[in-house]
Amino acid sequence: MTAAETQLWRMLRDRRLDGLKFRRQAPIGRYVADFLCEEKKLIVELDGAPHDRPDQKAHDDARDDWLRVEGYLVLRMSNDLVIGGGDMPLDLIRSALRGR
Repeated sequence: MTAAETQLWRMLRDRRLDGLKFRRQAPIGRYVADFLCEEKKLIVELDGAPHDRPDQKAHDDARDDWLRVEGYLVLRMSNDLVIGGGDMPLDLIRSALRGR
């Protein structure tokens, strides 16, 4: 796991976020989600600089489209936000969950 993934996992594991169960590196079809809350069908993806490349962005968009068709909500956030954003990553996840 990257430093950002390790940090976010510490916040999510053991039902620390509102009692919700998250799994890390969860397979879904031919993809692997960084973090998955199956109960809410929420996927949290952490993205570093390589995800800014046009070819990677196109791949991510196609992947997210497929996951949405399967009923998942995909929330993407930058590694930098997780590492330096305090509670903001958890606030964004809670906000996404409220929209479900």
